[in-house]
Amino acid sequence: MKWDISKIDSWKAEEFPLGAAIPEAGNSRDYRTGGWRSERPTLDRDTCTACLTCWIDCPDTSIRVADEKLAEDWLDLDHCKGCGICANECPVEAITMVPEGCELPGVK
Repeated sequence: MKWDISKIDSWKAEEFPLGAAIPEAGNSRDYRTGGWRSERPTLDRDTCTACLTCWIDCPDTSIRVADEKLAEDWLDLDHCKGCGICANECPVEAITMVPEGCELPGVK
């Protein structure tokens, strides 16, 4: 089914089809959802073993990988919602949740 969404900006609530949450597949990159995060993960690279459990378990695909290890810019803060799954699942506790805006020396 293809929806005509050419006038979606002017639709009233009752005009949206039932169950119509995402009219076009693959548009999640367009919506930055990390803005309501109260905590964010930080990574201790000295402790990280590159097991990639965090990457596998992240529900928002916010963990970036390059060359089979966490990328230098390993966290996509535009989409990370601060759920803490990565920190909870890290088998070596290399990821810690900190309040948003908190900077820890030597930890990125």
